[in-house]
Amino acid sequence: MTGKRKFYGWKLVGVLFSLDFLNMGFPYFGGAVINTYMLKEIAMSRSVFGLGFTLANLFVGLASVMVATCILKFGIRKTFGIGSGFLVAGAVWLTFFTTKPWQYLVGFGVMVGTGICFSTIVPVTTAVTRWFRRYRGRAMGIALSASGFAGMFGSLLINRILTANGGNWRQTWEIVAGVAILSGIIALLYVKEKPEDLGQVVDGIEEDARTAGATTSERLITRHVWTPAEAMRTTSYWMIVIGGIASQFPYFFFVAHGILHMKGAGLSAATAAWAMGLFTMGGILGKQIGGWLMDRIPARYAFMSGLCCYFAGSLLAMRIDADASGVAFAAAILYGTGFGWSFICLNTATAHFFGPAAYPKLNGMNLLVGGLLSSPAGFIGGKLFDLYRSYEVVFEVNMLIALFGIIALAFARVPQPKSDLLITATTP
Repeated sequence: MTGKRKFYGWKLVGVLFSLDFLNMGFPYFGGAVINTYMLKEIAMSRSVFGLGFTLANLFVGLASVMVATCILKFGIRKTFGIGSGFLVAGAVWLTFFTTKPWQYLVGFGVMVGTGICFSTIVPVTTAVTRWFRRYRGRAMGIALSASGFAGMFGSLLINRILTANGGNWRQTWEIVAGVAILSGIIALLYVKEKPEDLGQVVDGIEEDARTAGATTSERLITRHVWTPAEAMRTTSYWMIVIGGIASQFPYFFFVAHGILHMKGAGLSAATAAWAMGLFTMGGILGKQIGGWLMDRIPARYAFMSGLCCYFAGSLLAMRIDADASGVAFAAAILYGTGFGWSFICLNTATAHFFGPAAYPKLNGMNLLVGGLLSSPAGFIGGKLFDLYRSYEVVFEVNMLIALFGIIALAFARVPQPKSDLLITATTP
């Protein structure tokens, strides 16, 4: 490693973990709790209330290409700062100006959703991609597991605040604004764009030493400097995008309908809530497994293995009844594990196949397409339930989508640039 300073990459992973935790735990998961108190004061239908979350999920995807452009133009640190700005604006809007349903949709769905996009997945994974190569999967798994902890602790903390302040949801959104300001300060002080800025190198290992001690992961990662346009002309990129849809659609459905399905099967509300807590913990476990595997085996095999969890989870979910709380817990854990595992593979495979330079735009497009096609999962699941009076058909659809993703990923190999193929073809 050049210079005397200790490798900053793992400290950066801790910083990214804290940013993902703050920017997901309080505005999104905490917001889900705050908004139930808002519902008591601002009259709106359940469909309009749910539309706020649909918009938030949608804008996390819609803004991702814009986020990628900001990263390339202004840098990761300033992009986090912009995200904090959107979150503060959304929280202030909800605190002082929201008295009607459309104002809630703008504040939470559009402003907060956009702020989450600017301050979580795309900048976090771009930073990991720039700082790590050999340990990229593990670093990605650690950084992105923050959202799992955020789902549990963020909502619990916000609920305690609301209990203590008599349900004053406007005051609680002020606290969220303060948290967003804090996350922006942390990003501006501690996020470093790339190792070269500190006189360091990727992984903290000199190129010669890395080549001499090449691990399996080194042989599975491209060394070609891809452009986004060049990458988008490869089959492998679009197979990864399809795999991403297969990763997210069943997850979005389970988030929206998991508790309703379990309660409808005869489980108590408390048991269903416990199952959803285990669902969150399963996501954390899955992210660690997916990250570890991405550093050791070909990306497509790691990705395909994660999607297999949805088969087992769906089969168990269809067998939940009043006397089968253990089955419900296992189904929830498998759904959470399947998402965490495959989502880490989605982000890491894009980095492994196409490198740091093209990553922001490619990952932004991944999230845009995945968001557009997966966000309606909750709506589609509800429509199918209305038609068949059962969620069984939805779990069957989820298994088909996972199978389609697995088939697509079978064709997702580390791509070769056309220049290399030409040289190979013309070599006698």
